[in-house]
Order: sequence, then structure tokens, then C-alpha cells
Amino acid sequence: MIFDYETMRLIWWALLGALLIGFAITDGFDLGVAILLPFLGKNDSERRVIINAIGATWEGNQVWFITAGGALFAAWPMAYSVAFSGFYFALLLTLFALFLRPIGFDYRSKLPSRKWRSNWDIALFVGGLVPALIFGVAFGNLLKGVPFYFDTDMRIFYTGSFWALLNPFSLAAGLVSLSMLIMHGAVFLQIKTVGDINRRCKTVVLVFATLTLAIFALAGIWVTTIDGYQISTEVLPNAPSNPLAKIVYKEPGLWLANYARFPVLWIIPGLAFIAGAVTILLSKIERPGLAFITSSLTLTSVILTAGVSLFPFLIPSSSAMNSSLTVWDASSSLATLKIMFWVTLIFLPIVVAYTTWAFRVLRGKITLEHIHQNDHTAY
Repeated sequence: MIFDYETMRLIWWALLGALLIGFAITDGFDLGVAILLPFLGKNDSERRVIINAIGATWEGNQVWFITAGGALFAAWPMAYSVAFSGFYFALLLTLFALFLRPIGFDYRSKLPSRKWRSNWDIALFVGGLVPALIFGVAFGNLLKGVPFYFDTDMRIFYTGSFWALLNPFSLAAGLVSLSMLIMHGAVFLQIKTVGDINRRCKTVVLVFATLTLAIFALAGIWVTTIDGYQISTEVLPNAPSNPLAKIVYKEPGLWLANYARFPVLWIIPGLAFIAGAVTILLSKIERPGLAFITSSLTLTSVILTAGVSLFPFLIPSSSAMNSSLTVWDASSSLATLKIMFWVTLIFLPIVVAYTTWAFRVLRGKITLEHIHQNDHTAY
């Protein structure tokens, strides 16, 4: 039956992934552009062009991030609790970095002082760099396992530290995230700009697309040597949520078990390499619109590769393996998932339609002449 507990859990696992992918594609290029701001903009005029390329859409793009957080809270409350307990300082750091974005966009051009504007450029750079890196580090830590456990009263105890999150494998995952968002941002800037900035973007796409694929390949080899998790007891996908009602074991290479069981899934990481290579080609021959599509496909494939590897785990526990949270034992009630499903079915298409409309209306090139003509609304 389409609305049984098992199906609704799978639907919400897919919806959470879709929201994260939507955030990576839309707000991801904003972060990438902010990171590139001090490097691609050689003077104040060029930096104003770069900022105005994303100035009209960056706020709307963050809806995907907020919605993903809300979906995690409502559909997977135990996963939300563990994530915001274990990653508390990392998320707080991300939040403070994101605070720099609205005030940076709004106040940078309020004064003509070179020092004033330079400081805000640095703030916008930090506001792009920190979230892009930490989101990747978080995914890396999911594959490594998060040190937490539940006691018999289902209270959460986190046994790690902020610095332990910065382990080598997770930092490599962070570099994948950082490099692919820079690539994505450069492709978007190539769409929106002309002249010198446009030409510099092609070099950035080449360098960071290549770097993304190289580190992604390295991480793929690396993941075969780290411990993956597997459930050894019977899975009851329609049972009430109880993460302690299972036995989990781990051993190296288990994160590839789903790919061994369903070889067709290898298409997903393979597509990341194909789409990344095609992005480089399309950028070079000055087809940035198509390059943005293939760049988005690269991001989607990288995220899906991690999601498929983890399935059915949401947050594996390295402290007490049986406390690991999975799709089958960490969700809200069936009634809650059903209500949320219908709400999402109504409002998600509206968000997608509005986002599509906004980008279509604002699809023109940004030039210095355009900024001067609209100086009362430009950044």
C-alpha cells in the first residue's frame, strides 16, 4: 500500500535528499560566488558586478536550507536531535558565517571607503567558505560514524568533540564540497557576466572541476578502507521507531554493500565524473547555460553517492553501533509523515515554480553599465 509506514519512510528519506540537493544547486552557487569574490574581482567595479550577479536571488535560495532543516526536525526528530547535539559547534560556526552574508550584501556599498568595502568582501568570502567546507565535513563524519549513544530512557549522549570532527577523511569530504561549489559558482558567474570576469571563470571551472573529480575519486578509494555499518538482525520497516531494537556491526568496505547488491547504482558516481568532464568542455566552448545543468548534475551525483552508500543509515554511531539511526527506526509517526507528505505535495511545487520563474526573469547579464543605470537598487 502506498501509504504504509515503510513507504512513507522511504518517501521522506528521498524528500530530505531532494531538499539537500535543491539547496546545494541553488544556494551552492551563491556560496561559490562569494568565495570567488576577492579573487575574480580585480577592482571595486568588478566586485560589484560579481555581487550583483547573485544579489537578487541569494535570499530565496536559502529557503531550501531552511526547509531541509524543518523536514529533518519533523520527519526524523531523533536524527535532528543527534545532529544538532553532535555537530552543535560546527553548526553554530556555520550560522555565524551565514550571518555575514545579509549584512555584507546590504552594507558593503554604503560607504565609498576602500577599507570598508574590502573588509566586507572578506566577510562575504568567509560567509561562503565556512558553510561550503563544513557541510562536506558533516557528510564525511556520517561515513566515519558519529560518537553518540542512547541510554535506556532514550536520552542522547554525545561523546566526541568539535576537533574530532576535523579528521582527515572528513576534511577530504569537505574539500570535495568546497571545490564543487566553487566550480558551480564559477559556471553561474560565466552565465551572468561578460568580459574579463567571464574569461577568468572558464579557468576556475577547469581547475576546480578537475579538483572536484580528483578528490572525489580519492575519497571513493578511501571509503573502502574505513568501517561501514550493516544491520545483522531482521529489519522491520513498519515497526514503531526504536533505534535500540537492532544489532549493528561494522567492518571496512561495507559502505559499498549497496553497490555490490545493486550494480546499477554505480551509474550514480559514474555520472558525477561524466557530468564534471562535460561541464569543463561546455564552459570552454562558452555554453555556460548547459554547463550549469551538468554542474548541477555533478553536485546531485556526488550527494546521491553518499546517500546511497549510507542507506538505510541516517546517522551511524561509532560509540554504540546499536544506537545508530536508520530510515526504519528514527522517523516520526505514520500520521505525522502522512500529514507532512500532503503539505509538501502542495507547497514544494510552488517553491520550485517560483524559483524557476525568478531565475527566468533575472536571467540577463550583469554589467557595470547595468549597475550604474540601476544604482538605487544595485549592491
